[in-house]
Amino acid sequence: MKLLIQNGHVLDPLTGLDGICDVLVEDNRIQKVEKNLSAAGGRVIDASGCYVMPGFIDMHVHLRDPGFAYKETLETGGRAAARGGVTTMCAMPNTKPVTDTKEMVEELHRRAETECPVHVIQLGAITKGEAGEELADIQGMAEAGCHGISEDGKSLMNASLYRKAMRIAKECGISVFAHCEDITMVEGGVMNAGRKAEELGVKGITNSVEDVIAARDILLAKETGVRLHLCHCSTADSVKMIEAAKKAGLPVTGEVCPHHFILSDEDIAENNGRYKMNPPLRSPEDVEALREGLKNGIIDVIATDHAPHSVEEKNVPMEKAAFGIVGLETSACLTYTGLVEKGVLTPMQMAEKMSYHPARILGLEDKGSVSPGKIADLVIFDPVPEYKIDKNTFLSKGKNTPFDGYPVKGEVRYTIVNGNIIFGD
Repeated sequence: MKLLIQNGHVLDPLTGLDGICDVLVEDNRIQKVEKNLSAAGGRVIDASGCYVMPGFIDMHVHLRDPGFAYKETLETGGRAAARGGVTTMCAMPNTKPVTDTKEMVEELHRRAETECPVHVIQLGAITKGEAGEELADIQGMAEAGCHGISEDGKSLMNASLYRKAMRIAKECGISVFAHCEDITMVEGGVMNAGRKAEELGVKGITNSVEDVIAARDILLAKETGVRLHLCHCSTADSVKMIEAAKKAGLPVTGEVCPHHFILSDEDIAENNGRYKMNPPLRSPEDVEALREGLKNGIIDVIATDHAPHSVEEKNVPMEKAAFGIVGLETSACLTYTGLVEKGVLTPMQMAEKMSYHPARILGLEDKGSVSPGKIADLVIFDPVPEYKIDKNTFLSKGKNTPFDGYPVKGEVRYTIVNGNIIFGD
C-alpha cells in the first residue's frame, strides 16, 4: 500500500525536523520525508494544520486479557489505543492467570497479531503469580520479547529477591518497570493524605508510600546496573530522586500520567470511585513538581496507566471502589491541553515523551521517528478542535475517568500502523 501525507507539520525527535513536509509511505515503511512529493495510485491524506508525529508508545497499559474480559480485551483496548494515537503499548502482567512464563508471553503476542489493531509488547511478571515468593522465568520471557518485567499493581517487598530479578534482567538486556508502593504503609488509604482527605472523612496515603520504594529501587538499580523505569510517578520527591539518579549516571527513567500532571487532590469534588487511582492524585505542589520535571527533562515519558474497570466497581465510594483510571483515548488531548497549550512543553517535546523516549527505553530502533526507513507507525494530530471529553464515546470498555466533561483542545485525526490507516475517515 502506498500512502502520501501532504502538508502536515512533521515533528521528528530523531532528526529534529520541525516543519511542513510531505511523508511518503510504501508497504510498512516511511520512504521519503520531503516537500512536494507525489504518489501515483496511492491514498492521499491532506494533513494541513495538523502535526504528523511518530505513533505514540504507551509504556503502561492494563489490557485485562486474559481473565478480565468484562473490563477490557486485546481487541477493545486496541481500538481505544488506535483512537488515541497509540500505535504500540506495553501490557502489564497482572492478568488472570498472571503472565509469568515464556509460553504466556508468546501466546499473548500471537493473539495480539490477529486480535489487536496496534502493536502489543507483553511485559512479564517478576515473581510467579505475582506472589512475591519465587522468581518467574525472566530469561524465558525475555527470549519471548517481553522487553521488561514488572510486578505492577504492587511492589515486590522482598528486596533480596528483587535484587536477584534485577541481575537477571540486566543479563537479559531488559528493563525493570517499578510500581513504587510500600504496601505496609498504605494502612487502608484511598486517596492522598491531606486536608481534602480529612474533609471527605477518608483515610489518606502519604507521599512516603511511594518515595520509600522509589529510593530503594534506585539504589538497587545502582548496585545491579539494570535499566530501571519508575512507573506513574506522583510525588515531588520522586522527581528529585530521578534527577539525582540521572546526575549520577544511572540508567533510570520515569513516567508521569496525565491525571497526575493535571489534577490534584483539591480537584476531588466528592467521595466517588472515579477519583480513586494508585498512586492517588497528590497535592498541587506535587503536580507543579511533576510539570517542572517534564519541562526540564527529568521525567522522560508520558504514559497512561490505562486501568479499565466496570461501572459497578467504580460508581461507589472510594473505600469500596477499585483503583484505576482509563487513559488511552484521552492522553493526547490532555497532554496538548495541559502542557503544550500552557507552554510547559513544546509540540516536539510532546512527541519525545509520548513516542521517541519510550522507543529508546524499550530498544525499538524502528519506532519513535518520522524518518525514511522507519516503520510507518504515525499519528496525525489536529490541535484546533475544542470540545469536552465524553466517556460515553470511549471505545474502551472502561469509562472510569474523572475527566468526563473536561474541556480539552486537540484530537487525533488518523492513526497509522505499519502503513495502514487503523483510525480515521
